[in-house]
Amino acid sequence: MPPDPPGADPHRPGDAKEAARRHTADLGCWAARLSWSDVPDSVRERLSLVLLDTLAVTLAGARTEGQRRIRAAWPTPPGDAPVLGAGVLTQADTAAYLNATALVCSELDEGGKYAKGHPAGHAFPAILALAASMGSPGEATARALLAGYEVAARFGRATSLAPGVHPHGNWGVTGAAAGCAILLGLPASQVAAAVDTAAALPVAGHFDSALDGHRARDAWMAAAAVNGLAAARLAAAGVVRNTGTAALSLGRLLGDFDAPVLTGALGEDWQIEHNYFKRHAACSYTHPAADLALELRARHLSTRTGAQVVDAVTEVRVDTHALAAPLNRTRWDGGLAAMFSIPYTVATALLDGAVAPGTADATEADRPDIHALARKVAVAEDPALTARLPRERPTRLTAVLEGGRRVELRAPGPVGDSDHHPFTPHSLAAVLADLLGDGALVDRLRRTADDLPAAGDVGPPLRELARLTTGTAAAQGGIA
Repeated sequence: MPPDPPGADPHRPGDAKEAARRHTADLGCWAARLSWSDVPDSVRERLSLVLLDTLAVTLAGARTEGQRRIRAAWPTPPGDAPVLGAGVLTQADTAAYLNATALVCSELDEGGKYAKGHPAGHAFPAILALAASMGSPGEATARALLAGYEVAARFGRATSLAPGVHPHGNWGVTGAAAGCAILLGLPASQVAAAVDTAAALPVAGHFDSALDGHRARDAWMAAAAVNGLAAARLAAAGVVRNTGTAALSLGRLLGDFDAPVLTGALGEDWQIEHNYFKRHAACSYTHPAADLALELRARHLSTRTGAQVVDAVTEVRVDTHALAAPLNRTRWDGGLAAMFSIPYTVATALLDGAVAPGTADATEADRPDIHALARKVAVAEDPALTARLPRERPTRLTAVLEGGRRVELRAPGPVGDSDHHPFTPHSLAAVLADLLGDGALVDRLRRTADDLPAAGDVGPPLRELARLTTGTAAAQGGIA
């Protein structure tokens, strides 16, 4: 990769666009030429785990009442792409949209802490839908998924969104475009054109929509899937080109964009190995506090239930970093808003020993204990903890229990992070089995993920997942 020209000023639009164009071109060239045989075993294994997690979480989301209502309202023209867990085969765009909303609706999809968002959530629904509809070979699909993840994650790392901008639907669109362009067999220049075009199609969603419980936040991810497909098709048509758009869209309009990050240690530092998996149905920024609440419960409150726990806890203070501190609402409207509240996740973990998807929809009339305990939780930023970002997402929980007893607990990051109690294939499978209430189903999904690269045609095994429509409320880990 050639160095930036002497005297280049990234703050001048012309220089910034040229840097973005060159680094996008290099990234597109790498993605187009990615060889599955050259991918390290550890990266292949991580891709399989990310795919397993994506499939399982999408199936869980498909069972929710909200997703059932969305599917009932959505036209599903005939096609060969599966809507997972819905018994529906439809066109790729529709399947990608519906699977993307199902994947993110319960806040359980994996993410990347350096990307500051969800690379697989942006890239995988579009790539899988297109691969199924095209009858793509497994190895090509695996290459597309991996390239899509890496491109999305690198655009996430390169983008510093302005305060208030939510990361769904903007930088990650590039990963969907890259993966779909690879499936379409496009050469390097057109893969780069698809990626650049996707960078011109970002969603400018405000973070408060998530805090307010507005399901438009889920639709931003669905828009990323459809926009990624569109960008790849526009590139295939030859009507778009790589102009360095990201410098102005992700940069000037939505934040700052550091183009050289796109290609640093490319093919050596695999972003998928920096990911995290979730065990709590909540925003990842709330997870360390929920983990500490579980520890507090196990050590000091294990013999108490319900109102006894509420009475035993006088107050809780959560000191955390700047990204998590705004998630401090002690009142929320709807399930999505609850998932973005540290007081909710702490209270639920203390009371239930888990933060399950269905609990988030409980009203104060349904669960007065959660709401009463959440009102005792205060959240504040500690600049010393903020300084430890991004490698750590540290949190300190201080609880005052009955009788004035004070307990302080600390965590450098969430359980499931690649650098802090990372999930193994066995532990991730256990988390997903608890979510779906069906260990045999998780085993089946694991085989699908593991066997995908060797498939002659990924369509049949993916379409089989559309037929997995059974499951009682009890078997869904509280999903309703």
